[in-house]
Amino acid sequence: MLNTDKTVIKPGSKRLLSLDVMRGLTIVGMIIVNNAGGPDSYAFLQHSAWNGLTPCDLVFPFFLFIMGVTTYLSLSKLDFSPSWPVLRKILKRTFIILLIGWAIHWFDNGCSGKGWLDFSRLRITGVLTRIALCYGIVSVLALYLSRRVMLWLGAVLLVLYSAALCVCNGYVYDASNFNSVVDRALLGAGHLYTKKPVDPEGLAGTVSAVAHTIFGFCCGALVKSRRLLENRVILLFVIGFLAMSAGFLISEAFPINKRVWSPSFVLVTCGLASLLLATLIYFIDMRGFRRWSVFFEAFGVNPLFLYVLSEVAAIVFGCYGIKVAIYSAISGIVPDAYLASAVYSVAFMLLMGAIGYPLYKKHIYIKI
Repeated sequence: MLNTDKTVIKPGSKRLLSLDVMRGLTIVGMIIVNNAGGPDSYAFLQHSAWNGLTPCDLVFPFFLFIMGVTTYLSLSKLDFSPSWPVLRKILKRTFIILLIGWAIHWFDNGCSGKGWLDFSRLRITGVLTRIALCYGIVSVLALYLSRRVMLWLGAVLLVLYSAALCVCNGYVYDASNFNSVVDRALLGAGHLYTKKPVDPEGLAGTVSAVAHTIFGFCCGALVKSRRLLENRVILLFVIGFLAMSAGFLISEAFPINKRVWSPSFVLVTCGLASLLLATLIYFIDMRGFRRWSVFFEAFGVNPLFLYVLSEVAAIVFGCYGIKVAIYSAISGIVPDAYLASAVYSVAFMLLMGAIGYPLYKKHIYIKI
C-alpha cells in the first residue's frame, strides 16, 4: 500500500525523527549481515555460534524493540480502543507479513531446485514470521490490557520461558534442546531452519520475543508521555542501563543466546536498544544534528519493503550466478577475502538504498 503523505517526517512536526533513523539503522544492519559475499566474514558480521553476543546479534532485536515503540505510537492515535475495524487492520497486516515471509521461502526453494510445488520443505518460521507474530500478538493485547498489565505480562513470559529453558535442556546445542523439540513436534523438521539443530526463529523462542516487543511497547509509552523531552531521554537512559545490567548479571546462570532468544538476551539487547534510542533522540531531535541521518531515514520510512526486496534480490543473485560474478570482480580488486566479502555486503546494501532513496525523496512509503 502506498502512502504519499508529505507530512510524515516533517522536521518541525511532533514526530521524533530518531525513530525512523533507528529503524533505518536496523534494516541497514540486517541487509549487511544477511548478505556476506563469500565464505569468509569478519567476526562482528557473524552471529554467535551459540552462547555470546556479537554486533551482528543486535540488529534483529533492535528492530523488534523499535517495532514495539512504534506500535504504541500507532495505536495511541486510536486511543487503544478495540473495535472490529482496528482488529481487522491488525490481523490483515499480520497475515500479509506471514504470507510474504512464506512466499520468500517458497521462491527460494523453487529457484534453488527444490521444487516449486514441493511444500513439504517450505520453512514456516523465519524473520518475517517472528515479526508478524510479535506485531499481531502485542497489538491485540494492547487493545485490551493496560500498559502496567502489559509490562507484568512481559515479565511473566520471560520467567516462564526461562524456567522452561532451565528444566528442558534449553541451553543444550543439539536436537534435545527445548526449542528444537517444540518446533519439530508442532511444525515438523521439514518446515524449520535446517542448517542448525535449533531454529533461530522458532515458535518457542517467539514467546520470549513477544516479551521483547512488549518492552519496546512500554518504552513507546515513555516516548509518547507528556514529560519534557529531556526527562524522557534521561528515563530511557536509566531504563536501558538497568535492563542491560540486569541481563549481564543473570547471564552466568542464564546465558545470553540469540538462537533461543534467552531472557538475558532480551534484557541486554532491549537495554542497549533503549540506550541507542535515547542517544539518537538527544542528538537528532534535541540537538538538531540531522544531516548525517538522511541515509538511514531512507531505509527507516520503508523498512519492511526494503528488507523484503533485499531477500528476494539475494535469492535471485545467488541462484542465477549474479552474486558469484560480482564477488569475483570485487575479489580481483580486493585480495583480502574478509574485506572482499564485507565490500560485497555493503555494495548490496547500497543497491537497496539506491532504490529506497528516490522513494524517500518523493515521500512514497510502501507499508507492509
